[in-house]
Formats: sequence, C-alpha cells, structure tokens
Amino acid sequence: MENSFRWAAVTAIAPIAWGTNYYVTHEYLPSDHPLYGAALRALPAGLLLFCLARRKPVGDWWWKSAVLGVCNVGAFFALIYVASQLLPVSVASMIMSTAPLAMGMFAWALLGERPTVPVVLGTAAGITGVCVMLGTAPSAVNLRGVAASLAAVTLSSFGYALTKKWGRPGDLIATTAWQLIAGGAVLIPFAVVFEGAPPHLGRAAIGGFVYVVLVATAVAYLAWFIGLRHLGAATVGLIGLLNPVTGVLLGTTLSGERLSTAQLAGIALILAGILVSRGRGRHGPATPGYPGSRRSEVVHAESRG
Repeated sequence: MENSFRWAAVTAIAPIAWGTNYYVTHEYLPSDHPLYGAALRALPAGLLLFCLARRKPVGDWWWKSAVLGVCNVGAFFALIYVASQLLPVSVASMIMSTAPLAMGMFAWALLGERPTVPVVLGTAAGITGVCVMLGTAPSAVNLRGVAASLAAVTLSSFGYALTKKWGRPGDLIATTAWQLIAGGAVLIPFAVVFEGAPPHLGRAAIGGFVYVVLVATAVAYLAWFIGLRHLGAATVGLIGLLNPVTGVLLGTTLSGERLSTAQLAGIALILAGILVSRGRGRHGPATPGYPGSRRSEVVHAESRG
C-alpha cells in the first residue's frame, strides 16, 4: 500500500505539471511566437529524453517518428501555445481534457474499434459540458483560441490512432524522445518564415521556458512513464484528471478568472464524461515490465498537455 501511494505521488507530478503549463504559457511566455515557443519546449526536452534512452529509430520508424512528431508534438504544442495565450487558463485546460473522448472516436474511424456504451455516453456528456462551459462564460470567448484547442485535440487524437495502429519499436522514453525532436525540428523553418527572428526573452520568459522544458515536459513524461510501469491503467487514468483540475485551480486562484455556476456544471459534465468513458475495461493492471501493452499507451496518450 505504501509503495502504491509513493508511485501515485510520483505519477501525479505529470498531470499537475501539464496543468501548470497553461498558466505559465499564458502569463510568462511571449504571446506572438507560438512556433518558436513550441520548438523551444519540444527540442530541449526531446534531447534530454534521448540522452536517457540512447536509442535511435530504425527502419521505417524514421519517417513514422516524423509523422507522429508533427501530430503529437509539433502542431500539438504550437496549438496548445496559441490556446493558452488566447483563452482563460481554466477554459483552455478543460477543452483539452476532452482528448480521451475524441480518441475514442478516432479509434472507431481509423482502427475499427466500435465505441462501447460508456464511451458514447461519456462523449455526449463531455461535448455537452464544453458547450455549457463556453456558452455560459461571463465574457465572450476567443473563437481563435477555441479553434486552436479543438484542432490540438483533433491532431493529437489522430496521432494516438496512428500510434496504436503502428505500435512502437521500443520503450516509451525512446519513442517520445524521437517525436519531441522531430516535432521541434519541423517547427524551426516555419518559425523562421512566419515569425522571423526568435523572440527576445526577458528573465520571466527564460524562467518560464526552463520550467516548461524541464518540469512540464521532460520531468512530467518521466513521471508518467514511472506511473505506467508501477500502477494499474485505471489508476493512472484517474490521476490524469489532475491535469484539467490543476488548470482550473490556477486559473481561478492566480489568474483571477471567475467561473459561473453554469460553467462549473459544464466542468463537472466533462470530468464525469471522461470517467464514464473509461468503462469497466480500464480496471485491469498495466502489463508488467516497462509498459508494452497498448492499454498503457492509451493512458499515456490521453492526458498530455
């Protein structure tokens, strides 16, 4: 029991760190350089994880890593960056928390995995919750930010479906490192073309990027991997709910965001939808060893931010 609490505490570092990423991006990072911002998050973290894994892609995993890197990292990080800048922290984090529901739909469309009744009910509750949260906001919600959030959810869910379809050739640290490096590298030429010179960073921005790279990306992924190794998939999935909860708490306490009763009801619907969508199939333990099961990969993909 003591070990379980210890591993749960370590695992909780990941979703909490991902939840803080919305706040740090919103408050401290330059608002007009999402491509550079995403690249500066991905590349250093990818290189750090690569130094730990010390494994290069083999065969067709060179191009597969590039494709997944664009979906799961490059475009995903850039869109999250935009959403974090344009939306209140609490709103951005809750929209992104609907990723597990979108993943169920992509698994149906691309992998032929028919959704179960809990997935359908959970998806309906989650979509309803997002509509309620956005429709009852005390002020107008930036539509560009909402579009960026939904695009990020869509791309990452598509990347999840490809990941599950292709499997993976090695441990999660190695494959994640490849995707971070590929996704960050792809962003550089687009950043040069569309954003010009890199942004000038003051002390606050430098500190923000150090936190995002080390804590919200490298350390967070490592903590998540540890949880996948030592805890059951259902437990890790529930711990992942700390991601949107952290975003909402930071938004309401540090950013001074106010949520109406209706918005709180929408948030409750989203969280309930995620819990319901997990169904009974998620209660088995993760496969022993450094997780090779597809169930573990699903949980890993569900809660990134």
